[in-house]
Amino acid sequence: MWKKGSSEGSDRFEYLQTLVTEFQDTDSEEAKEQVLANLANFAYDPKNMEYLRELQVTDLFLDMLTEENDNFVEFGMGGLCNLSMDPECRRLILESRGISLVTNCLSSRREETVLSAITTLMNLTTPSSRSEITDPAVLQCMLRFSLAESPRLRSLAAVFLQDCCTEEQVARAEHQMQGQQTAVGIPLPNS
Repeated sequence: MWKKGSSEGSDRFEYLQTLVTEFQDTDSEEAKEQVLANLANFAYDPKNMEYLRELQVTDLFLDMLTEENDNFVEFGMGGLCNLSMDPECRRLILESRGISLVTNCLSSRREETVLSAITTLMNLTTPSSRSEITDPAVLQCMLRFSLAESPRLRSLAAVFLQDCCTEEQVARAEHQMQGQQTAVGIPLPNS
């Protein structure tokens, strides 16, 4: 158990800094995956937020969303999901044009990545970001997810539609989808 006080804070910061440095210095994809997974887990604890912001881990996670490696994307999205609960990290993500990067992850083949992306979008919803987050393409994607076989995906999409959207927006998206042929639960590829 860590004792309260300045040593706990400096120990945490030094450990997190070591992880970030290891990520930057290693050429091993496996080692990078392990570090990303660890950083994503540390992003769950509010005590670490200040240190993670100082180490620019938000930017690191955002950078991972465009990587070819699906594990990088999954861990980066999971880390952003955890960070997006913090108001200051939320602001950083929004200022870095993170909504479009997160939205692109809705087309991932990995359910964990998609679940983290949906949760992150909900966490990023503010009066100023709502219109971008409830874009018709996103709503149509959520409507398809609400019909998915996966109970987790189905439920989370339903919560998104209920909590982030107006009934009119949902009705309009449903109307726009009529006549489109798509496999249930599979998002349309980006055009």
